[in-house]
Amino acid sequence: MPFLNYGKMDFPEKTKLKFIIASDGHYGQPNTPFEAIHQTLIKAIQEEEGVDFVVFNGDLIHDEPKWMPEVKKVYDTIGLPYYPVKGNHDRISETSWEEIWGVPADHSFIVKEQYGMIIANSSNEAGDYLCVNVDFLRSSLESFKELPFVFVFIHISQNDWTLHGISCHEVLETLAAYPNVRAIFHGHDHDVNGIMRNRKKLYLWTGHFGGNWGSPLPGYRVCEVGEDGKVITYLKDMKEGLILSGHTL
Repeated sequence: MPFLNYGKMDFPEKTKLKFIIASDGHYGQPNTPFEAIHQTLIKAIQEEEGVDFVVFNGDLIHDEPKWMPEVKKVYDTIGLPYYPVKGNHDRISETSWEEIWGVPADHSFIVKEQYGMIIANSSNEAGDYLCVNVDFLRSSLESFKELPFVFVFIHISQNDWTLHGISCHEVLETLAAYPNVRAIFHGHDHDVNGIMRNRKKLYLWTGHFGGNWGSPLPGYRVCEVGEDGKVITYLKDMKEGLILSGHTL
C-alpha cells in the first residue's frame, strides 16, 4: 500500500527548507545487517531532492564505543550537512562525544537565518533515560524567540505516553511556553511512527531504520517548510520510497 495511516497533508508549492530525520540505526548491533541497512538509508537520502540537512536522532550505535568513529565515517559519505543526537545506546562520555562530532550533546543553531534548531541530550554514558537539561532548553528557546520557526530534536520522549518514554513535566511546560516551536521530534520507540499533541505542541516519532525490532517498514521522516509558512512532515519507507503517513503541522 502506498499510503498507510495517511493524515491531512498538502505539499507547499515552493519549499524553502527541507530536512530529514532518521533515528535508531544501531550501528554495530550483533546479528543485524547494520552495514547494509545504513547503505540503504544513505542511498534513499541521496535520492531525495533539495535536502538542506539530516538529523540522526539518537542510538547511532549499539552500546560499544568503538562503533562511534565508524558510523561517523558512514555518515560522512552522505554528501549533506548532518547533525547527531545522543541516544541511550550511544554509550560514550560527553567529552568523547564532542571530540568525535565536534559539537556538544546539547547544542542549538540557526539555519537560513530564520529556522532555529535545538538538539537536546536525553541520556548519559550509562544509557539512563533522562529529562533534558531545562536550563539549556530554556536558554536556547529564549535566544530563538524572535524566529518564526523552531524545531526540537530529543531522542527519548519526555512524556510517558509511550512504553519507553519518561515523565518530564518541566520540559513539556518549557516547550509549551514558546509559540514558535512548531514540532518536537523523537526516536527511541522503534514501533511508534505517529504524532501526538501536548499543550498545543506537536510531538512526532520516526520509528527506526536499524536495530532488530520495531516497525516492519523501517524508514525516515521528512519535514518541509514552504515559502508561505506551511509546514508538512511525512514518513517514508527507505526501501521503496513510499510515503507511509503525512501531516500538515
